[in-house]
Amino acid sequence: MSRLRFNTAQEVFETFPSARRLIATAPTREHPLAFLSALAGSDAPNEALGFCAFLLPRREAVWWGVQALKMMLPPGARPDAGLLAAEAWAREPDDARRRAALALGEAGDTEEPGTWIAFAAGYSGGSMVATHAVPCPPDMTAKTVRIAVLSAYRRLPAAGRAAALRSCVEACIRLADDDSHSTRP
Repeated sequence: MSRLRFNTAQEVFETFPSARRLIATAPTREHPLAFLSALAGSDAPNEALGFCAFLLPRREAVWWGVQALKMMLPPGARPDAGLLAAEAWAREPDDARRRAALALGEAGDTEEPGTWIAFAAGYSGGSMVATHAVPCPPDMTAKTVRIAVLSAYRRLPAAGRAAALRSCVEACIRLADDDSHSTRP
């Protein structure tokens, strides 16, 4: 069963106008997964990874980002607190976990991918601040997942980027296309 909310790539861009500013490839009327495959096969890996973040629903986008970051960790490195908080929220998306992730994002180092994935979970809904209601913009999760994944991708040695891109895109496709897959949240 598909989790896709969109029938065409163009619908993704119509739903999220900010994606148009971040992804230079013109959207088409083809199926979003076909568009994603074309991006992944082009000279625009950043665009393929960015499109994944906008394509998936919020929870799945965070889960995809968590899995992508874990896959791109240097050998022997452990996930940081932001990454672990985002993973906890994706597994059990309640407001306490969302707020905990947001707090870690706000306190974190913006040079670190884990900070951005924590922001992604934190900006998945509810209020952006604890003291009063400030709704999260609908594209904020996708934007921050994109930043997290791209910052981790850019840290990889050039020789490892093609395999990472392929793995990330395949994970996105599995999440979008298969509710019963074992890697889902």
